[in-house]
Amino acid sequence: MPLKKYVKTWFGYLLIVLALFTFSSTPFQQFASFPEKLRIFQGSLAQLSLTVPVTATIETSNPDVVAFGNSAAKTVDLEKPLTIEPRHPGEAKVMLKIASIPVKTVNVEVLPELKVIPGGQSIGVQLQTVGVLVVGHHLVENKGKKISPGEIANIKVGDMIVRVNGVYINDMDDVGRLVNEAGKKGQPVQLEVLRGKEKLQMELTPALDDNDKSYRMGLYIRDSAAGVGTMTFYDPKSQRYGALGHVISDIDTGKPITVGDGHVVQSSVTSIEPGKSGTPGEKFATFKNERVKLGNIEKNTPFGIFGNMKKMPDNNLATKPVPVALSEQVKPGPAEIYTVINGTTVEKFKIEIVNTVSQKFPATKGLILRVTDPRLLNKTGGIVQGMSGSPIIQNGRLVGAVTHVFVNDPKSGYGTYIEWMLRDAGIDIRSQSKGKLKAS
Repeated sequence: MPLKKYVKTWFGYLLIVLALFTFSSTPFQQFASFPEKLRIFQGSLAQLSLTVPVTATIETSNPDVVAFGNSAAKTVDLEKPLTIEPRHPGEAKVMLKIASIPVKTVNVEVLPELKVIPGGQSIGVQLQTVGVLVVGHHLVENKGKKISPGEIANIKVGDMIVRVNGVYINDMDDVGRLVNEAGKKGQPVQLEVLRGKEKLQMELTPALDDNDKSYRMGLYIRDSAAGVGTMTFYDPKSQRYGALGHVISDIDTGKPITVGDGHVVQSSVTSIEPGKSGTPGEKFATFKNERVKLGNIEKNTPFGIFGNMKKMPDNNLATKPVPVALSEQVKPGPAEIYTVINGTTVEKFKIEIVNTVSQKFPATKGLILRVTDPRLLNKTGGIVQGMSGSPIIQNGRLVGAVTHVFVNDPKSGYGTYIEWMLRDAGIDIRSQSKGKLKAS
């Protein structure tokens, strides 16, 4: 091999070795792990840690948004945590320079401080569906035969019937009346059906029941749902609330219920069936003062139920708003939940946030929780049905809500980040940085 080619080959090997060493070195890894974007609430501080024995200069493109003491630039020792001080809502670029050479740029977004009142109260939920939900087929005795007109018409379990002969449906009584009227005239009924996101026009011929001489569709239908859960938060400024932390689904079909109308009332816990491995526990409660509606229900989403509420339910543990945490601010470690285990009294119990899942977009099951409070474990065995929505507090901030229990380990379960619940309530922290509040 010619000398020149030999030297060139070994020089290439040397560059590869140096590159591998550099990329695998601790300083490089720490610089690479610096976030590309950082969100901070006004009134709080953010710290970035490098622990690299290097002196650097940090500067900002917008001192009105982010500053370092009283200046837009600062010389810092990277062996110590780097503190970023937000000033006003907005966006800025923060650049880190070593020997006047830019090594990292972080886009910083400062958000207005957001505070809400944590809940924990036991609430009764009463939902009215949009139209009526098909939950099964049944056979009608007609002329000595057993038939299901609904099954013949290809109406499926989980379908939502919203109109009958052009008339919007409010409850099951309306359906029975319209079907009976059409049957007496010997006419089929025209149905508008929602199947998932699809809207279908369908025709069904009612059958006369030999037993009670009424015309039937051969369908089991439901127009409402009720249950108990836990209040998560209340925003006194917008009068918006959030509860449950998960979607309400029909017990028979498993389909999410589309809300036509609904409201929440105060409820009182009467007893608790403790959870055991393989069998989730459950809170039992009665609705209290059903005629006194605390708030309406406008939305039923994967993150809970949401609507307007003029005031918080009675027996608040927290009477003043507390700051909320962004999803990336939640860390594994000790925390607390607010919930009711007897009557209407909200109490505080210790838990451990075992793990956090990084989520750039709304998704359920962002937190893994474990109950550590001896009194709660003795009373409930851990997380039970009816506890969903219990607010999670960490370091004085509302960080999320309890959502699900692990069936084989009732001491543990999932939680969702409060950020996603606020968004579904119409309190969008991102739009607030632009001076807007979305309510829907």
